[in-house]
Amino acid sequence: MASKSCSLLPFFMFLVVSSAYPFKNKLYKPCKHLVLYFHDIIYNGQNKENATSAIVAAPHGANLTILADQFHFGNIAVFDDPITLDNNLHSKPVGRAQGMYLYDTKNTYTAWLGFSFVLNSTDYQGTINFIGADPLMQKTRDISVVGGTGDFFMHRGIATLMTDSFEGAVYFRLRVDIKFYECW
Repeated sequence: MASKSCSLLPFFMFLVVSSAYPFKNKLYKPCKHLVLYFHDIIYNGQNKENATSAIVAAPHGANLTILADQFHFGNIAVFDDPITLDNNLHSKPVGRAQGMYLYDTKNTYTAWLGFSFVLNSTDYQGTINFIGADPLMQKTRDISVVGGTGDFFMHRGIATLMTDSFEGAVYFRLRVDIKFYECW
């Protein structure tokens, strides 16, 4: 019995020492990097020609053309926004941002996002899929890149969002800094 415990002693010592000195975290480098802008114009009842998003659900009794009070809680919007390479809404689009966001917090401005970039330009063909929470009051926010098709087949990574511009509750522009860490 004593010989069994003596033979296991080095193994347990190794476990104790290895857990006491954690290995350095590997610094990952992106395999691909893009910066794109998307422009969202919310339908407000008077801008149907220019609107690229619309409120499709709201709290009971709320108006579907005006975002709800109290941090827009309960509003769900769908969008089909132009994507550009720079921050000019009138630049040539390289694709569309298509998806939805819902305001899910009662005590601050926070949205949950699920959307795709559908890119169709001479430089990029395919989709990039995003999902995650967007705490709007922070200057930069990270959401997950969970996959893609075409030039972005099976890509995964992080997208850093920054509100580049906004005009009340009608227009906002997001700068999307995409870093892919898995590229096939």
